[in-house]
Amino acid sequence: MNILIITGSPRNGGNTDIMAEAFAQGAKESGNQVVIKNAGNLNVAPCKACEYCFAHNGECVQKDDMTQILAEVDKADMIVFASPVYWFGMSAQIKLVIDRLYARAAKGFHPTQTALLLNAMSKGVFEAAITQYKYTNNYLKWTDRGIITISGMNEKGSMKDAPELSSVTELGRSIR
Repeated sequence: MNILIITGSPRNGGNTDIMAEAFAQGAKESGNQVVIKNAGNLNVAPCKACEYCFAHNGECVQKDDMTQILAEVDKADMIVFASPVYWFGMSAQIKLVIDRLYARAAKGFHPTQTALLLNAMSKGVFEAAITQYKYTNNYLKWTDRGIITISGMNEKGSMKDAPELSSVTELGRSIR
């Protein structure tokens, strides 16, 4: 299976990257091909709602780094969204990518499965991001393979010591 992990943290090597790498490690152990794209390091502009993509077979009018993400989406069987939670939602960086996935709405999506990896400093802040994810899956008829939330991420690298990190690797391993 081809898996695309889209991360949304502007902090390189931080807790979200650690989660993504743990998932990727498990998925690779099960024979999957994994590509990680960090939206925090890419130049992705907001969707213009121009619907150029609808008239041009899913091609976006904007020529930015979303072009490479859409190319990976077209090859992926599964998309994993990994994000820190800021103010009860996914980061702006990953939200830009999610909004720009609209370019595939007219021609359809190749991926049929998803997973969600979230981390935050505080407990009880995940519900809005999870709700958005679930509604997206329902609308696109994507199969949810798992949602993992990990709180207590007080510092960069706290994830390395989180006991729940092993469940991220196990989720990756379960994908076949």
